[in-house]
Amino acid sequence: MLLRIITFHICLLTGVAVFAQKKTKTDPAGPLSPEALTHLQGIEDTLGVLGYAIVNDSIEAERFAACKVYITTLVRALKQENSFHFPFEQIKTMSILSPPDSSFRIFTWQLFVNDSTYRYYGAIQMNERQLKLFPLIDRSFELKEFPTFETMTPDKWYGALYYNIRQFDTRQGKKYLLFGYDAFEFFEKRKLVDVISFDKDGIPHFGDPVFDQGGESPAKYRIHLQYSADAKVKMNWDEQYQMIIFDHMIPWESPFGRGTTAVPDGSYDAYRLDKGKWRYVDKVFDDKQKDVPFPEPVLETRKEKDIVGKKKGIWGLERRNKKQ
Repeated sequence: MLLRIITFHICLLTGVAVFAQKKTKTDPAGPLSPEALTHLQGIEDTLGVLGYAIVNDSIEAERFAACKVYITTLVRALKQENSFHFPFEQIKTMSILSPPDSSFRIFTWQLFVNDSTYRYYGAIQMNERQLKLFPLIDRSFELKEFPTFETMTPDKWYGALYYNIRQFDTRQGKKYLLFGYDAFEFFEKRKLVDVISFDKDGIPHFGDPVFDQGGESPAKYRIHLQYSADAKVKMNWDEQYQMIIFDHMIPWESPFGRGTTAVPDGSYDAYRLDKGKWRYVDKVFDDKQKDVPFPEPVLETRKEKDIVGKKKGIWGLERRNKKQ
């Protein structure tokens, strides 16, 4: 059943990709007409309901059904002329990111299958009056290892929920960092930084050898951290220091009785941009914490409190901790 549904989604999205390739107009998107705005606001309400079902419905078949309708409804909305400028601000279950040059925007969302399986969906919309859309087909579940040294295409995408985007310049032109979260497995989670660029034909590609480790090590196409689901891990752009800053990880005995995992030790590493390359910086700060900042085991009954000590509700694992 799951395979049939996934195959259906791939066929559906591939059909959208063919639609995108047939479009030849390259006029940038203009302002939305009042009629188009009203139309999109109505579709936005539908997407909000469907998105809530994808995240919160307790029945697997209902989550998949909602996701299927979500895809077709989103495509219908994006086919509206100049839809690029509609922000979809009311949709809280989907990430929508655009770089400073507004040349494109990228949609991503997560589908919970079961405790150890997640699927990611997404699309890249170009800034054009008529729809030019590149569907993203998650193939991460087919990979035995994280694709550190591999270029990937929209139809072979390492699926993730993106939470930040950063534009940078190289000799080959503009490229973009994508900061993402992958729920991966029940006991192990991942955060990653991928690179997206566009070739001379305007086709997007993921991964680029821009992460310089120093020495004789080959440059990485993308970077990631894999860590215990019980840990809180930072991996993001730091505006103050103008670097990608992330937790330094150390081996740690899994609190779930699954051998060795990884947790942050309280220090940080980084990548700094230098002539179009991101150079690795070891231990970017001198100060360290005395103890490993490892939280208490996360249970479904654990509560998180706000600054005045009131309970904010179930914290739990990934299904209930959506905001990265």
